[in-house]
Amino acid sequence: MEIRIVKVPLDEIRSFRTVFLQERNFQFICNKCHDYGWADTYLFIVDGEGAGYGAVWGTDRREDRDTIFEYFLTRPFRHLADTIFPQFHALTAATYIECQSNDPLLASMLYAYAEHIHAEAVLFEDDAVTALPVSGVTFRKRSTDDDMGDDDSDYVLVKDGRIAASGGLMLNYNLPYADIYMNVREPFRRMGLGSLIVQELKREAYLMGRVPAARCNIGNHASKATLLKAGFRTCGFRLKGSIKAAP
Repeated sequence: MEIRIVKVPLDEIRSFRTVFLQERNFQFICNKCHDYGWADTYLFIVDGEGAGYGAVWGTDRREDRDTIFEYFLTRPFRHLADTIFPQFHALTAATYIECQSNDPLLASMLYAYAEHIHAEAVLFEDDAVTALPVSGVTFRKRSTDDDMGDDDSDYVLVKDGRIAASGGLMLNYNLPYADIYMNVREPFRRMGLGSLIVQELKREAYLMGRVPAARCNIGNHASKATLLKAGFRTCGFRLKGSIKAAP
């Protein structure tokens, strides 16, 4: 059996990425790395046939290529995962693996080949429709008259004539997902406004034909509680580990 791993342009592995995203069926938070040119891609060839691909990027600096963050084999070749991965690692000389826990193939490589594994973020998917009541609050798109400072959010909550919270939808992830972000201004915190604006942003996502998703840092318990209250549920974690030295 001949295995070759060749660095190729994104277009040469795009069909494999399509299958990867269809099979995983979740928001892939590193999807934009390809669109922005932050990653290098490699084609896996087994006995002359395309078998899958891998991708690396920089974990701290975008110009580095020290982290494996995508690793995919089509079903006929998936039994070769533990054969191809060490060769892929040797070629790229990557020192880290980053993956989502809901990506079973790369997660299995993480636990087999890495150490010092830790979770950096919690991932959320929509689970329930909520109807959170907060009286005297208006949700709307921002206007040119709003005092936003350096906040470029597209939506706001207004209470007592003042902007109490802001947020928006990031659309640079894989279709059909939209990543929700929000911020509640200090005088208005602990009033339930965070969950309220998330609830309304979820509705906006669906109106534009997108599926809302979200994430927060692993230690941000307030944001996690806000997202859960707004009808999200935990669907995975963003994991990272250092690749072990070869024995």
